[in-house]
Amino acid sequence: MESIAWMAWTLPTAIFFVMLSMTLAVMTWLAVAYPEAERVGILHIPTTRGDRLFISLIMAAVIHLLWIGFVGTDTIATLPVGEGIELSSLWLATVISLVSAVAIFRTV
Repeated sequence: MESIAWMAWTLPTAIFFVMLSMTLAVMTWLAVAYPEAERVGILHIPTTRGDRLFISLIMAAVIHLLWIGFVGTDTIATLPVGEGIELSSLWLATVISLVSAVAIFRTV
């Protein structure tokens, strides 16, 4: 396991990849069950579900990088589980990213 220690497999990383996998599975099911026609939103260009997913993932990356650059990842709370699980302020960036993804899927 030491050979992959640099990959920082933490709980947030695991949650991210599980959620990404579930999103892709649901979107694949939606594409088969409910074929979609392109729609034109506020960008005034035709987009599909995949386009909106790509835009929201890029937006999430930008939000997280800006958050780390300007706010940092200091602990904002410690959960009373075991020896105490510390919650990073980066979780707030994740919430902002999820809200922006909903906005993108609804308007773009």
